[in-house]
Amino acid sequence: MYDQYDLIAVIGPTASGKTRYAVELARQLDGEILSADSRQVYRGMGIGPGNVLGVYGDVPFHLIDRVHAGVIYNIYRYQHDFEAAYRDILARGKRPILCGGSGLYVEAATCGYYLPDVPANQELRDELDKLPTEELIARYEALRKPHNTTDYDTRQRLIRALEIAIWEENHPVTHTSFLPKHTKYLGISVSREERNARIDRRLTQRLNEGMIDEVRGLLDSGIKPEDLLYYGLEYKFVTLYLIGELTREEMEERLRTAIHQFAKRQMTWFRGMERRGIQIEWIKP
Repeated sequence: MYDQYDLIAVIGPTASGKTRYAVELARQLDGEILSADSRQVYRGMGIGPGNVLGVYGDVPFHLIDRVHAGVIYNIYRYQHDFEAAYRDILARGKRPILCGGSGLYVEAATCGYYLPDVPANQELRDELDKLPTEELIARYEALRKPHNTTDYDTRQRLIRALEIAIWEENHPVTHTSFLPKHTKYLGISVSREERNARIDRRLTQRLNEGMIDEVRGLLDSGIKPEDLLYYGLEYKFVTLYLIGELTREEMEERLRTAIHQFAKRQMTWFRGMERRGIQIEWIKP
């Protein structure tokens, strides 16, 4: 059924059921899972981003729990790690199945993105963060023609894009050069109402299972609050609660709303992939 493809990508918004679908597919096809999640790569951050390793059972998985929380892990590094794991799976005669909701990671893995290896410059980021968004966009567009507005659809991504553009003005840069994969994209489709209901149930479950204690443990281990704020969603709002900037009620309500908005942005990204010519077969979980 999928023999003509190099890779199967199971994608969808958070709480859509894509992981369980990918695991069942891997069992049917003698496959192994490659994660496309920008936060599951971190160790010690299991409950927050939904790193429920028990779902995988006997199915081998890759690109999860690779680095410690607080370590800088970027899309350039992910692309290299993905390629190594992907080739290893093929060499052992297994079928690689990509699974995740981070659209940028999915496209970097499947489309052969040409990515620059630019080190983080925290001092420059702090300077840029003081500027209004309009000025940041103007500076970025003066240095480089954007591919599309996803180059700066969040302030964090805009600052990083500008950081890269400034670096490339003055330094030789090493780029990745991986080939695109002939990929079958399977999108897990649920209604907005069902998706939000699943998000709410899962958030309550994770809070009950120790998500607050998980974040407290990360802070106690020496990770700075601002580093956890960087990861967003659960880590941002639970950290704000633990350092006293939000009440428990405020934390839960704002976090719930933020995850709903995040899922909507994920779907916007996938629709953008379709507009860019990527064919996604949408299926019910």
